[in-house]
Amino acid sequence: MGVRKPDTGLRFVDVLIIEEGEVAFGSGGAGPMKTLSVHDLKQEDSIWLDFAGDVDPHAARESELKPFLQALEEYADGWMPNVVKGKRKRKYSRASFWQALEEGHDGNSSDLGLYRTEWPALDGYFGLRHPPRPPQLEVLINVKPLSFFAEAERCRKFVEMVRVWACRYPVAHASAHSSDDSNLADAPSFGRDDETRRRDGFDKIYEVFWLNVFGPKLVQSIGRERVLSTPAWRVEELPNGCVLLVTWPTAADFASDEARLAQARAHAHLRPDLDFDTVLRTLRERSALLAPVEPRFHPDLAPLLSRVVDDVASYERQRKIAGFNAWQPPEPEEWAPATSTLPSDVDDPEAAREHYDTLAEHLVALLHTKAPSVFEATPESLTDADFHFWHEDFPTRHLPEAIERYAIPAVGAYLGEVLVRHLGGQWIPRRKLEEAQVLVGSRVWFPFVRARHYMRSRQSILDHSLTWLYRVAERHRS
Repeated sequence: MGVRKPDTGLRFVDVLIIEEGEVAFGSGGAGPMKTLSVHDLKQEDSIWLDFAGDVDPHAARESELKPFLQALEEYADGWMPNVVKGKRKRKYSRASFWQALEEGHDGNSSDLGLYRTEWPALDGYFGLRHPPRPPQLEVLINVKPLSFFAEAERCRKFVEMVRVWACRYPVAHASAHSSDDSNLADAPSFGRDDETRRRDGFDKIYEVFWLNVFGPKLVQSIGRERVLSTPAWRVEELPNGCVLLVTWPTAADFASDEARLAQARAHAHLRPDLDFDTVLRTLRERSALLAPVEPRFHPDLAPLLSRVVDDVASYERQRKIAGFNAWQPPEPEEWAPATSTLPSDVDDPEAAREHYDTLAEHLVALLHTKAPSVFEATPESLTDADFHFWHEDFPTRHLPEAIERYAIPAVGAYLGEVLVRHLGGQWIPRRKLEEAQVLVGSRVWFPFVRARHYMRSRQSILDHSLTWLYRVAERHRS
């Protein structure tokens, strides 16, 4: 296979992008400062804080937000943002914060991003809502990994920061918890449709998180005496009528049975209509879904499946590992005994083989930036291609006509070329692509048929992976 770098003309990748109306962006950030996003780290749990408090629309902005910044700077133990981003990234300071907020002004709101350049990773959002919208300060903080919050003192400082904010900026409800567990709890919807969620908000106790701030209205609806008598590690009434409740000293071990018992006791106390045993069983089930599962993948597909599970959301990973442990790929059907080989029916077999080589180069043109190994046309490059197509959910994201016309021929030809190069295969050209065969040992393989099965769906990419067909062909080559 004469693989070469693609030229700048219109190729397969260009056709797909044009037909889909998509635009690809580079990975470079604004400005020269490289921040460490939570998305840059491996998929694992993080702490998630959601805070929205009232502000005085008549107060000077700097004086109104000074308590927020003072608490952040004092209590962000080891995870303090050192980058602030408006139109561009700058080193964090009070001055750069105000500048970024000014740059982020748009109509009735102003916002900015808060990040770090080193571990632990931080993705933070700060926003102000201006009249005629209800004047409010909004903060979203995501710090990865959650294990960073295994120390009681660091967690105490985190709680103290939120306490200061809640005293100064009254909330309807605020919370901090494991991001993975929040996802399993379906926060913030809790089983409601979007319209209902937006209308009602957190109007009752749908979930008790590691850290909670209940606003005066919510406290009144539950009963202040009941809220203040909640069995929890820390319960404190704030001067403005809010109540701070923390279920357990540390955030990182939220899934331990002791922490789940504390969480269930608090939830059942605040919601006497709920059965304690049912609440605890639900929490334990969520802990089980997050408990580590040892991978025991099919050895031929372990390199591919390991990358797949590393790519899924962390709260789904253990279920995905367990599923792949039990999964067996379907045996390839795209073959026939060598005795049933269809003879070549083309006038110029060499020209047909050159055509297959050209089609294979179309796959190189598509994948060369994200999977550079495709230049080498090795068995490992088949795994890289499998993962890329799965990661991109390629069959769903592209038009069926484009897949039929460009993707299937390119994938089939590339697979055939790898069989030829590494298993001593021999192309047997046919006028119809789907009848083209590669003879390997006692079998002939139909790579274009495999490509058609492969491109049916995201799951088909795994069920009919290029890697799996190659490994089976390898075992039958003699």
